[in-house]
Amino acid sequence: MTEPDRRSFTPTSGAVLALFLALALAVTAIAFPQLDRFFQLQAGERGQDTLRLTVEGLNGALRRYEPLPGLIAERPILRQLLRAPSDRGLQDKVNEELRQTAFRLKASDVYLMDITGLTLAASSYKKELSFVGRNFNYRPYFTQALEGGLGRYFALGTTSGERGYFYAYPVEGGERILGVVAVKFTVDGFEETWRGGNKDVIVSDLKGVVFMSSRPEWHFKTLRPLTQTERTEIEVFRQYPVDQVELLPNQVERLSEAHNLISIDEAGGAARYVTSTHYISDAGWDVTVLIPTARARTQTLAALSILVLAIMLLGLAVAFYLQRRARLLERIEAQNSARELLETRVIERTADLNRVNEQLVEEVSERRAAELRLRQTQAELVQAGKLAALGQMSAALSHEFNQPLAAVKSFADNAITLLDRHREGEARDNIGRISSMADRMAVISKHLRNFARRPQEKVRPVSLVSVTQDAIALLQARLQASNAELRFKSIEEDPWVMGGYVRLQQVIVNLLNNALDAAQGTKDPVVEIELVMDKRICRVKVRDHGPGIEDANLGKVFDPFFTTKLPGKGLGLGLSISYNIVKDFDGRLLAANHPDGGAVFTIELMRADADAPAVEEHASVAE
Repeated sequence: MTEPDRRSFTPTSGAVLALFLALALAVTAIAFPQLDRFFQLQAGERGQDTLRLTVEGLNGALRRYEPLPGLIAERPILRQLLRAPSDRGLQDKVNEELRQTAFRLKASDVYLMDITGLTLAASSYKKELSFVGRNFNYRPYFTQALEGGLGRYFALGTTSGERGYFYAYPVEGGERILGVVAVKFTVDGFEETWRGGNKDVIVSDLKGVVFMSSRPEWHFKTLRPLTQTERTEIEVFRQYPVDQVELLPNQVERLSEAHNLISIDEAGGAARYVTSTHYISDAGWDVTVLIPTARARTQTLAALSILVLAIMLLGLAVAFYLQRRARLLERIEAQNSARELLETRVIERTADLNRVNEQLVEEVSERRAAELRLRQTQAELVQAGKLAALGQMSAALSHEFNQPLAAVKSFADNAITLLDRHREGEARDNIGRISSMADRMAVISKHLRNFARRPQEKVRPVSLVSVTQDAIALLQARLQASNAELRFKSIEEDPWVMGGYVRLQQVIVNLLNNALDAAQGTKDPVVEIELVMDKRICRVKVRDHGPGIEDANLGKVFDPFFTTKLPGKGLGLGLSISYNIVKDFDGRLLAANHPDGGAVFTIELMRADADAPAVEEHASVAE
């Protein structure tokens, strides 16, 4: 017998694909409802967070306004008006008091009614639609308050036309009720916060009437048919406009314990939502959040698409495997000839790889050479930066030592003169000042040495008056030599500021020197220094009566090496160094022109207690 042809029993790739397509359709039919329900429940869970925030906001408003009528009802002036309703002066006074109360409480209306329901006074007495003279005895909140308890009710205002929640409380005089005071707050603000996004919010009463909603077209629509009793009650109490109370066509399906599916007929067709509802027992409200099911349906279709795609990919893999197996014998027969062709191609590919390797070696060498040149260039840039910083610090040393050295020479000359005149006591005092100047130069040297790195001294409270007075004393010789008048406006209180004593003195001396330079050439040189203090900041203002600063230069006066002085008169580093010193103290140095002429430089420093602990100084800008 001949061997049967086994290939006739091998299924074709087309048959396998048809089988997997049928499987995908079956899985889709079974999985679609489950996936749809799963994503709808997820949408409902997202709505729970919105529902919780919405309920908390409504409860907060209810709790806020609930005690207010009782507190307002205790005012004696209300009882006086209820006993004398014809007193116009008393009525005007109560009207204004209720208006101010409504404004402070951010309530829509506050009004007082007698036991017949007639409104005697209201916060809306100035408005065109005032409550005064209107009777509200048909409102349930009025009758509840007359019975001696707290009245509450939600309704559309018959006077204002605004939806609001009413609280009412009796005004008692002795053992009897004289009248009722009511407070109303509107709900439009809540609806504004609900609008927008991919969800809707509705609040309905026990009758199923929607009185609050993020969708204005749903106002006064009912979620279920009203009974004749309910409709009569709405009409008697004038709770809602009866002609607008209509059924909102809807169908509700149970989705889970916490969620429902609702289908609402709209102009464009039926819209489906996943709902989450919470009941507010105090007000008798059902708060419902509606999440459209469109997103859940999209997620369901996407998940099913992925599942079908996975099934079809598996079918393709099986079909591919069967096809390859069917051709395996053909490939074995062609293997020998293919092997020879493969060996030839391997030789050619090996040669190509060798050439590529040579190119890679050459590229690696070029990159290493480029990295070496880059490191050399970086080293040169670092060296250039060091040389630039060294030049700046050298110029700063020369500038900062000129002032103390000039003072030392002046004190030394004075000491020689005093010794010649046998005034040893004064000469000893000058020598002591020279010693102090030497100490000051040592401190300045320390600060300048640390100028390019983080200072090691601590910022501590210093006396602003003492620092300023020492700076002025240091410049007395120059003031006398230049015939300049110094006007020092101090303050009675000696404020303490956060800073360094010597460095702050250094800044003030530099500003005074600049002011004296600017005042040169004027007929009567004047330099003003003023101390100003407020709760948190102290200011030192130094003003000259010179030509001022050009507007184009105001933004550059604190730049290093910027100066408007003649060559040889300054390096342009004083203001730059002073700016960085003040910044180290967490302060500011400002420059401006005075309206009456001249320039004004202001030092702003934070106030500090005299016994405040020292803190680490901030790194300067030059760090």
